Amino acid sequence: MRNNNIITVLFVADIVGKPGLRITRKYIPEIKAEHQVDFCIANGENGAGGKGITEKLAREYFELGIDAITSGNHIFEKANVFKQLADERRLLRPLNYPPTNPGHGTYIATLQDNVRIAVMNIQGRTFMYSIDCPFRTISEELNKINEVTKIIIVDFHAEATAEKMAMGWYLDGKVSAVIGTHTHIQTADERILTKGTGYITDAGMTGPYDSVIGLKKEIAIKRFVNQTPSFYQVADNDVRFCGVLLKIEKNTGKTLHIQRIFY
Repeated sequence: MRNNNIITVLFVADIVGKPGLRITRKYIPEIKAEHQVDFCIANGENGAGGKGITEKLAREYFELGIDAITSGNHIFEKANVFKQLADERRLLRPLNYPPTNPGHGTYIATLQDNVRIAVMNIQGRTFMYSIDCPFRTISEELNKINEVTKIIIVDFHAEATAEKMAMGWYLDGKVSAVIGTHTHIQTADERILTKGTGYITDAGMTGPYDSVIGLKKEIAIKRFVNQTPSFYQVADNDVRFCGVLLKIEKNTGKTLHIQRIFY
């Protein structure tokens, strides 16, 4: 029997290229129905040929039943997405990019029974662009969000495991979940931290696994051997669907259950 005090959230791991879109299209309806998903988030920054997202692609994701799209360091790759970032609140870019950039880092949705859920997108700095401090930036934003809702999902798009874990503990008890993205490798460390925040270092990748994190193997190997750029080509084979399911208590915003998905 469904518990009316619980909200179920599906987070779809980084969707890579057309293979990622195909398998997302296949599994989203099934997973949403089976688990009675109330809200669906997906990281879509790798949708357009492995780097970036387009306006058309974002619309396709929304039509599939994805309620919010998060991103990361590739969000600004496609020029035609700039206007959509400014106009479409459901498409997020990392909050800690300088405010002169278009777009928003937070989206608040209203669900049934007037329940509100906030999605926040933040980017790490270790081994990545030296943008504004993610810790200070998210603290300032939480001061505003806490007045609206206790149900808050954070996509922390970062490279270093230690930085992600530090963010998890930093936000423990302040947000419902911290979901790591960016490395495209799903980690087996999902847990609920001591004050009720769900955490996983990386949700993984929705896309081709006969690859090097989505890139054709031979191209990735050539890059490492020759130390020169090569044209980015998304791989095609062994496509998997990755993500995380969360069950969150509406009244407190605490995560009661976190589960990895790997199809």
